[in-house]
Amino acid sequence: MSLPIISVEGLSKRFIISHEGTERYTALRDVVTKKAKGLLQRQGKSTQVTKEEFWALKDVNFSINQGDRIGIVGRNGAGKSTLLKILSRITEPTQGKITIRGSMASLLEVGTGFHPELTGRENIFLNGAILGMGRAEIRKKFDEIVSFAEVERFLDTPVKRYSSGMYVRLAFAVAAHLESDILIIDEVLAVGDAQFQKKCLGKMEDVSKNEGRTLLFVSHNMGVISNLCTKGILLNKGAIELQGDIQNVVNAYISNSNHNTEFGYASDDLKTKKSNYFKKIYLQNSTEKSSSDFAFDESITINLTFVVNEPSPNLMLGIGIQDKYQNRVSTFVTNVDNFKRNGNGICSGTVTLPAGIIAPNLYSFVFVLWIKDVVEYEVLENVCNFKIHDNGSEFSVYEGYDYGSFIVYPKWKYD
Repeated sequence: MSLPIISVEGLSKRFIISHEGTERYTALRDVVTKKAKGLLQRQGKSTQVTKEEFWALKDVNFSINQGDRIGIVGRNGAGKSTLLKILSRITEPTQGKITIRGSMASLLEVGTGFHPELTGRENIFLNGAILGMGRAEIRKKFDEIVSFAEVERFLDTPVKRYSSGMYVRLAFAVAAHLESDILIIDEVLAVGDAQFQKKCLGKMEDVSKNEGRTLLFVSHNMGVISNLCTKGILLNKGAIELQGDIQNVVNAYISNSNHNTEFGYASDDLKTKKSNYFKKIYLQNSTEKSSSDFAFDESITINLTFVVNEPSPNLMLGIGIQDKYQNRVSTFVTNVDNFKRNGNGICSGTVTLPAGIIAPNLYSFVFVLWIKDVVEYEVLENVCNFKIHDNGSEFSVYEGYDYGSFIVYPKWKYD
């Protein structure tokens, strides 16, 4: 049995954060005045500084085999970038042991390893040398790198004049084409346009599946992570919360992305003067946990409690879905008589939206109690905001682009 290509044991990283004594909001004129007084005074009052320990990573352990495609996910501040910087030898760990058996190429920030005064051509050779590649090997891959990056016209232009998109295209092309054993990519690909992102994802899949190289990929795009990676690591506050099959990791990340217990609407029964009104509304995911974040392939259950003090056979309950621009994209209704009403006029029930229909994006609900052409008892607009995350649909590479509110799977016929 071969040894893991990366082994991490007890990895921890500590930072010291300094805090100066708090003071009121300071305008520019106050800063200038304070500096001027400081020049005239031989000794000024010192500002009290306190220091705090912050552990970006704490006792992280994992191993990665050759050819593994690992997706590293977690909320902002979970420790993802710190982990990659330690693995890439950009910063040293405070504690722990890392064993890497092979060469490594990293793309953590736009222009990593590039010198702004050098041309694109010169930076290809510089970056290749930093990655441990010989000049002959770089020459062999040179044309392929330039073609992939699509910067032929600007090859002899200093990279300081490149746009951020050009920068990242060239940086990725160098990292992906020079034959390192391990490829590490942070969220930097988000800088590129959708077409180039798709091209990069195809290249990463190719170097991993066909060339047997190991991939570590950090992204907030759960659809891309699901399609590209086979295993995952979920970081939370610097510690590993879950590792294993990528789909399990992605689902756990989506379920835990908001840690409050209730997501919805609640009325103040003592203040409302409406005869018919909504008392409580909240959303649940497929594991029956309250949430405002849902995977594309899981259902959404709306839990409803409302009060009916003026019953009528024509009283209707309506629910509308709004997109992020508050445009109505769907509506569904039911007669209130379908609900059982207790002695206090309270009705309750649920409605479940099926999985795999609402496109990944941001949405909210509209809830209405009304009798057509007679009276609107209550209208709640823009409540119960929620987000659908793409965890592996065919549209995942287009995340961030608006391709509609619903996914339809039509029957195609080709002549």
